[in-house]
Amino acid sequence: MSFSAAAAATGFVVLFLSVTVGQDEPDWSVKYDPTQICALRGSTVEIKCSYKYPSRINRIKTEVKTRFWFTKENNRVPLDLKKDSDYNSRITYDFDKSSSCNLTIKDLKQRDSAEYKFRFITNQPGGKFTGSPGVTLTVTDLRVQVRRSETQTELKCESSCDLTKPASYVWFNKEKKMKQQTSSIVVSVADGDKYSCSVKGHENHRSPSVYAPEILSAKLMSSGQITEGRSVTLNCSSDANPEAKYTWRKNNNQSVVSKDHQFVFSSILSSDSGLYYCTAQNELGKKTSGPVSVQVTYAPRPPSVSVTPSGYIMEGSLVTLNCSSDANPEAKYTWRKNNNQSVVSKDHQFVFSSILSSDSGLYYCTAQNELGKKTSVPVSVQVTYAPRPPSVSVTPSGCIMEGSLVTLTCSSDANPEAKYTWRKNNDQSVISKDHQFVFSSILSSDSGLYYCTAQNELGEKTSGPVSVQVTYAPRPPSVSVTPSGEIMEGSLVTLTCSSDANPEANYTWYKEGEKAPKASGQNFTITNIILKQRKLLL
Repeated sequence: MSFSAAAAATGFVVLFLSVTVGQDEPDWSVKYDPTQICALRGSTVEIKCSYKYPSRINRIKTEVKTRFWFTKENNRVPLDLKKDSDYNSRITYDFDKSSSCNLTIKDLKQRDSAEYKFRFITNQPGGKFTGSPGVTLTVTDLRVQVRRSETQTELKCESSCDLTKPASYVWFNKEKKMKQQTSSIVVSVADGDKYSCSVKGHENHRSPSVYAPEILSAKLMSSGQITEGRSVTLNCSSDANPEAKYTWRKNNNQSVVSKDHQFVFSSILSSDSGLYYCTAQNELGKKTSGPVSVQVTYAPRPPSVSVTPSGYIMEGSLVTLNCSSDANPEAKYTWRKNNNQSVVSKDHQFVFSSILSSDSGLYYCTAQNELGKKTSVPVSVQVTYAPRPPSVSVTPSGCIMEGSLVTLTCSSDANPEAKYTWRKNNDQSVISKDHQFVFSSILSSDSGLYYCTAQNELGEKTSGPVSVQVTYAPRPPSVSVTPSGEIMEGSLVTLTCSSDANPEANYTWYKEGEKAPKASGQNFTITNIILKQRKLLL
């Protein structure tokens, strides 16, 4: 085995490895020189070959009937390259000399990379021979290697083939030739620059261009409404060489949220809503996309409810109940009072322009969109107001007998709760400080007009008078005589009887020693008094 350098037919310099098939030069042999060839795409390569065979076998002269090259087999039968439509116009067999078997391939394609073998068939029985192993052809392309430092960008034209002698290069930017002819150049990259290179003399076979990212596309891969909990993918792509690296940022934040061309939310949250930007970057520059809007939809969160003003709510004041809930789409609101299912308002604000005491209660707010609903905890509205005119009752009702148990009860609607005081007649002295005024054994002297006053910090109200009239038997009567002093027989005398009683007493006059009444009424008048009338009984 030996190394040798040879030039391809078109002048490209390639590296060859030479080996002879067969050991000690056997009678049947194929010799390739070299056995490994590396060539550039678009060039022409010549694979050199020679073969030999016995001139006679069993006194029969050996004649070659068929000679060809192949890379493929069909049912273990080699297929002639000349019959392959991909090769027939690009290959040439050189069989001019009896031992020559050269193969020339022009306009090399990367798909031409293969192991090439030569086969010949003679007139001798079993006189077929294939040179194996064959020649390994590797077709490669020129490429531009980019190296970037803080101060400059270096481009190097190179190939995986080791070129054995220095080549002259042609550099292009935007399809226009540049002055530089070395394998490495330093450039200042501007927008739209596209650099490529070729070996001089083969300008039609350039390397792929290198350029900064362009045609940047950033988009949301999920269609329709994005509901919370779904898997969502943002995809970013760009045309760039060298291949771009990608970063994602959210809103105006410079923090990187992803370093992949795809940004995947396996279970997206409402907090993931926002504008996302993709930046594609390689050694030649970078480009940032326009914003991709991600709007996550979700059912309302538990509503938050507030009351304005806070603290005491006075009757007649302006009061606003406010309900808010985080939701997307925006929630619609309804208000209900206590356990009643009737809706009292359909706005996020429930306004009492002049609140009444009857508006006191527990209020619930429900936030709802097409994805669900949530109801708030109750908010208590307690309206404060001065006492209403008190209501007073007497127990027992009807006749009140002296000595009985009597209760006066006073009640008034008020918030805060009222405190009560009792007064009698026009006296300002307080006789009780309870809503009930109790006579355990009522006296006649307790008769009168009673007033109850209900009071809290917002005001006071006094009831109308309630009359308490205690009934009792007549007290011992008192009798008076008019005229007083000495009474002359035959004069006019008036007797008057009075007794404290309730109901008022009826009076009957009797004469001592007589059972039959003499008169009725409080006054008894004797018009012509005689001596025997001096003693009368009431």
